[in-house]
Amino acid sequence: MSIEELERDLAKDELKSIYVLYGEEKFLLESIVKKIKKKFGECINGINYINIDETNISELISDIQTPAFGYEKKLIIVRNSEILKKEGKKKNPELAKIKNNLAEYIEDNLSDINESVILVFIEENVEKLKLYKVLEKNGCVCEFTYQSPNQIVIRLKGITNAYGVNATENTLQYLIEQCGQNMQDLINEIRKLIEYAGRGGTISKESVDLLCTKQIQAIIFNLTDYLGKKQIKKALEELRNLLYNKEPIQKILVILYNHFKKLYFTKIAEKYKLDIAKSLNLKSNQVFLVNKYKMQAKTFTELEISNIIKELIDLDYNYKIGKIDLNIGLETILCNNCSK
Repeated sequence: MSIEELERDLAKDELKSIYVLYGEEKFLLESIVKKIKKKFGECINGINYINIDETNISELISDIQTPAFGYEKKLIIVRNSEILKKEGKKKNPELAKIKNNLAEYIEDNLSDINESVILVFIEENVEKLKLYKVLEKNGCVCEFTYQSPNQIVIRLKGITNAYGVNATENTLQYLIEQCGQNMQDLINEIRKLIEYAGRGGTISKESVDLLCTKQIQAIIFNLTDYLGKKQIKKALEELRNLLYNKEPIQKILVILYNHFKKLYFTKIAEKYKLDIAKSLNLKSNQVFLVNKYKMQAKTFTELEISNIIKELIDLDYNYKIGKIDLNIGLETILCNNCSK
C-alpha cells in the first residue's frame, strides 16, 4: 500500500488490526502513527496502550493476550524491535524463536486479534521472511520511501495555501532540488519561507537561496555547473560555502568524486544508448535527476571528466601519504579545470 492510499484509508475506514510501517521517510511515517493513535482514541499506558521494543519484545504475545480492562481494544506499538530484520552472522536463537512463535500465534489467533488488538510494527527496514509475510498477508504494509518531487510539491503547496502564502510549482521544485526530499527538512525550510513571505506574500527562488540550508549534493551540483562554465570564482565560492557550513573536507572529496563518476556513467550511457537511470542506480523517486546529470555532462568532454576523476583519486592518495593539504588540492583541481 502506498503512503497516499494509507492516508486515504485512515481518513475514512476503521483501523486495521495489523500495520507494518517502515522506511527512510520518518516524518510521514510518524504522521501516520499519530493518525492511528488519534483514530484509536484515549490511550492509557499499560492498560489499553502498550509500547514494545527490543528490550521487551519477548512479552508481545502475552500483551496481546492480556485484556484491555474497561476498553474494547488495545493498541500495541512495536518499535525498532528487530524482529522484522534479517539476523546477521551472529544468530540469536531466542530472537529467532520469538519470530517463529509470533508468526504462528498470529496465524492461529487472527480472529481474536481482529476483535481485541491493533498491532503497529515500526521499523527502519525489514527482511521479507516468514513473520513479515504473515503480517503482510493479514494486515496493512506500507514502505515510507522518500516521495517524488511531484508528490512533495503537492504536500508543500497544501501547507503554503493554508498559510495564505503563494508559491509556484517551479519554486517548490527548486526548493526540493536544493534541500533534498526529506519531508522533515522541507517542512522546516518551508516554515522559514512562509514566515519571511508573510500572509499574501510570495516565496521566490531568491528567498530559497537566502534562507534555506542547502543539501551538500545541491551545492556540488552548483559547483560543477560553474566548473563546466569555467567560472572559477563562483566554483571556489561554492567549495568555501561547504567548508563554512562545517562539511568535512574528506566528505566533500568523496562526494565530488562520486558526482563526477556519475557524470562519466551518464556520458557512457548516452554514448551507447543505455538507460541512464539504471546506469546511475537511481531509485524511482530520483529519476528527475537524470536531466540534471545529462545537462551537466554536456558541459564536459568524456576525457575532461575522466581526468578530473583521476586527479581526485591522486589527491586522495597524496593527502593520505602527507604530500598535500586537501583544501589546497581541491582548489588546485578546480583552477586547473576552469583554465582549460
